[in-house]
Amino acid sequence: MTLITNPVLPGYHPDPSILRVGDDYYIAVSTFEWFPGVQIHHSKDLVHWQLLTYPLTRVSQLNMIGNIDSGGVWAPCLSHADGVFYLIYTDVKSREGAFKDTHNYLIIADNIEGPWSDPVYLNSSGFDPSLFHDEDGSKWLLNMIWDFRKSKHPFAGIALQRYDHDRKRLTGPVHNIFRGTELGLTEAPHIYQHGGYYYLITAEGGTEYNHAVTVARSSSLSGPYEVDPENPILTSDREDPSRLQKAGHGSLVTTQDGDWYMAHLCARPAIDDKCILGRETALQKCYWTEDGWLRIENGPYPDWQVTAPNLASHPLPQEDGHDDFSDSRLKLYWNSLRRPFTQDWISLHERPGFLRLKGGESMQSTHRQSLLARRLEHFHVEVETELEFSPEHFQQMAGLIIYYDTADYVYLRVTHHEELGKCLGIIESRHGEYDELLSEEIALPASSTFLKAKIDREQLQFYYSTEPEQWQSVGDKIDIAHLSDDDAKYIRFTGTFTSLCVQDLSGQALAGDFAYFDYRTGEDKDH
Repeated sequence: MTLITNPVLPGYHPDPSILRVGDDYYIAVSTFEWFPGVQIHHSKDLVHWQLLTYPLTRVSQLNMIGNIDSGGVWAPCLSHADGVFYLIYTDVKSREGAFKDTHNYLIIADNIEGPWSDPVYLNSSGFDPSLFHDEDGSKWLLNMIWDFRKSKHPFAGIALQRYDHDRKRLTGPVHNIFRGTELGLTEAPHIYQHGGYYYLITAEGGTEYNHAVTVARSSSLSGPYEVDPENPILTSDREDPSRLQKAGHGSLVTTQDGDWYMAHLCARPAIDDKCILGRETALQKCYWTEDGWLRIENGPYPDWQVTAPNLASHPLPQEDGHDDFSDSRLKLYWNSLRRPFTQDWISLHERPGFLRLKGGESMQSTHRQSLLARRLEHFHVEVETELEFSPEHFQQMAGLIIYYDTADYVYLRVTHHEELGKCLGIIESRHGEYDELLSEEIALPASSTFLKAKIDREQLQFYYSTEPEQWQSVGDKIDIAHLSDDDAKYIRFTGTFTSLCVQDLSGQALAGDFAYFDYRTGEDKDH
């Protein structure tokens, strides 16, 4: 018996939207302030997954300069009808306080790998939009409704409105079809047809440790919807921390043989409910009861291993964890903050065989950082690089940064000191509070510097060398539990990245050249 091992997309891969077209399965996930927008992963068997493409690659589709932390692309929905792929997504411009500015868009493509169109604006009434294609050919937008008034609950229900594909606009009345259950915080709506009913799948309980999937059904698309008497059908066992946590935000797919599976987000705490990897994607097998309700096999709690469908095994190639920057294009796993890869700040051509980053804004900027990042997808990892950088001022910095967002990061950086000259130190931001972790910075020769970070769950140790493999530790071990959704002044939604970056706060755009980047995983002996 073949098993699916969860999470199928480890590390920061939240809010999955799963789709099958023929023999191909796709999962789209949220990317928030990271560019390019929306990751789409591909599988043939639900066991092996490969990062395939990003549909939002142009500023005309997604302009995130100035977007707040954990803003940007929320909860995409991928669908397919009439030979066309549809992708719905939200670009969140503000989210703290009473108001949320949540602009919803639609793009289309004939091929999953693009080219994808420029966006059609839909509405801004709430987030988590999805597109339902009814059997009669009509198309309907759903999204949660945000209510900022103090006298009301902010999660005000699920909106339904018809989408006119020919006119590229929403049309007709807006129906509030479901106000949720007692769990509250009703979001992430998806509609599926089965056995003569419309089934409305929603996420409730908030996207933390009380997260859940709930179901309601109706014989009419606009309702009223009958609530499943055994809701929630998926949630997490808070009494057993060894199990997957934060399970919720479900999306359904049927196999070629008619089996049903649910993709959902989940999380694995590194220590004390702190999930440094962010929210991940898992799969659960489903079935229908005799009275027509959806159930999770062995549910309602998610399993680490799930029976795979009866499909031929289809392993897919994975990109190498070593990047020597010799290719003309960046590997797919690389991301940037808020802006696309343009020659004014990043280049693989100006110095062939090196990644050149031109110094950008500070680590707390929400505009133009020069930072190239790869997701942290394992609890036990070593990342390593070689840097050539000749700073002439303390405002010029470059190095290896373990980054969550503008408030939380730990940075092994090369800079210039008036007495030491070129030197090495560690900067930390914890909940937005700046600190320098070395009492005395380390003087460096003019030659290149090797930098390494070793991560063991919530513990980080930095190393450096001026000769290959002659590593010396830098400072003490650092607790990085604050690089998580769960250890912040306000709720947030992304995950930890291992990153290369260069800052030049003088505005001269001094460049740093990186010879390679290694991401090496240790054995994850525990979940």
